[in-house]
Amino acid sequence: MGMTKVLRETREALDDGGLRGSFLVRDLDTGDEIGLDAEVVYPVASLVKVPLAVATLERVARDELDAAMPIEVRPGRMTVPGPTGLARFRHPATIALDDLIYLAMAISDSTAADALFALTPPAAVTAELRRLGHDGIVVRHLMRDLTDTPAERFTPAEGHLAHSLAIAGATAGRGHPVPQLDISLANAGSARSFVDLLAGLWRPTTIQTPVAARVRELMGYNMVRQRLAPDFSSDASRWSSKTGTLLNLRHEVGVVEHADGQTFAIAALTESRVPAVLQPGAETLMAHVARTLRDQLRM
Repeated sequence: MGMTKVLRETREALDDGGLRGSFLVRDLDTGDEIGLDAEVVYPVASLVKVPLAVATLERVARDELDAAMPIEVRPGRMTVPGPTGLARFRHPATIALDDLIYLAMAISDSTAADALFALTPPAAVTAELRRLGHDGIVVRHLMRDLTDTPAERFTPAEGHLAHSLAIAGATAGRGHPVPQLDISLANAGSARSFVDLLAGLWRPTTIQTPVAARVRELMGYNMVRQRLAPDFSSDASRWSSKTGTLLNLRHEVGVVEHADGQTFAIAALTESRVPAVLQPGAETLMAHVARTLRDQLRM
């Protein structure tokens, strides 16, 4: 199947499934790539934990921070459905810096991430990315800001109403009355900017080698496996990734390493036009499109 036909059919499949998407797949050794709207900027939700981990570990490597430093984390007192990890704790906990990074990456613990942001604030994370030569991702706010959206103002049975508001509020310029969905106010990036960051982690040049190795390891521990992982994990391949979810946004970025040596960086950033909280079909469709693009490049 020709590349033009693949791109047309995957775009049509996304539209039929109620999704818009920004996808990019790149062979990390040849540089060959294929994508759909790869330059479109999205709010990135928990994908921001990857640059946060990079920035934190770069500071550790420079001896500005100690990976074993104990940090006291106050109980999250979270009552809304969804968040996991420290947000559900009832009592203060003392956790080493390196273990907070693990929690933020492996189970997407946002309370752990905000403890890291207390040491390296959003603007400092962005500055660290710029120092490393990565210009396409901007970090502006803490993770706790993601729990102050219309979703928290409705009961679980009314969750579809929050998604309806998220869908209806988007503007042509990607602004939004919900600040976490406005690309000029949110943590934001594109499929291309995240594939560039993944390339910098799997084939490091500016990111220090031990830092890149640790982030790769942490992405391999990701426990959120229902999105792209079913299409990229096998006995003959390794899938390392990070997901991001906010209202009608569903994202995943990762790298698949095949036993034959081929390695592909993949970014899938999507927004749904379907006002529903649970959309397993959207997860399946995302994976199908990402794998179709990878298969076309792997031929």
